[in-house]
Amino acid sequence: MKLLRHGPIGQEKPGLLDAQGQVRDLSSLIPDLTPQQLAPAALTALQQQVAAQGSSLPVVAPGTRLGVPIAGVRQFLGVGLNYRQHAIEAGMAIPTEPIVFSKSITALAGPDDDLPLPPGSVALDYEVELGIVIGSTTRRVTQAQALAHVAGYVLANDVSERDWQLHRGGQWLKGKCHDGFGPIGPWLVTTDEVPDPQQVGLKLSVNGEARQDSSTGDMIFGVAEIVSYLSQFMTLLPGDVIVTGTPQGVGMGFKPPKYLQHGDVVELSSPQLGRQRQRVVALG
Repeated sequence: MKLLRHGPIGQEKPGLLDAQGQVRDLSSLIPDLTPQQLAPAALTALQQQVAAQGSSLPVVAPGTRLGVPIAGVRQFLGVGLNYRQHAIEAGMAIPTEPIVFSKSITALAGPDDDLPLPPGSVALDYEVELGIVIGSTTRRVTQAQALAHVAGYVLANDVSERDWQLHRGGQWLKGKCHDGFGPIGPWLVTTDEVPDPQQVGLKLSVNGEARQDSSTGDMIFGVAEIVSYLSQFMTLLPGDVIVTGTPQGVGMGFKPPKYLQHGDVVELSSPQLGRQRQRVVALG
């Protein structure tokens, strides 16, 4: 299934994308797409309900805003420098263990919401990524067990302010946590539709210029290893989102750098995960 939430900010309702590409409302079946709804048994029950309802589910008006596809996210985590070619373009050594950081849950945004350029920002950058959504409580699991704890995947833009990230005392989260710095969606794609998360295509363009074009096959640490690794140090909860690193082609990697400016349009796409489009808007 491709599960989503539609409607104005703070008033989103649950929905899905059907086989014909139409957004349908699920409010008659579930009150919202919550972490509890991501448990394997709950997803199976929902899939059966959707199959029974079929085309009777209401169609959502085209152009309706899509929001963050999961309500009530409690933890938003990231893995840095996780693509071989990106590490090379950054001039950094290949990590021997995952580099982990946090993003604030207030950074979460819908896939097509405006991308804020905060006051004082001088190095706003983009990062197309695969996002993992946890489906069940995950604590000290092996790599062999890890994927069973994943509910699905999302397309993500791990927006970063590089000056704040790298030059403000060594804490990456300073450049990762501004409101709107974490667009995800347009939908959560359940694991049955992504049998191999290491074969997901990722692309990003700015103002129509291709910047990133790769796949998760270039990851240093794959999805199962990331979930297992994190679960050794913390308990992962249903609904947690983990963005897993970005391929080469970020703005910082160009000489001179190509950072985002007011009015720029950033477009992300994945054959498996859908599309995003954000317009950069300077905040007063």
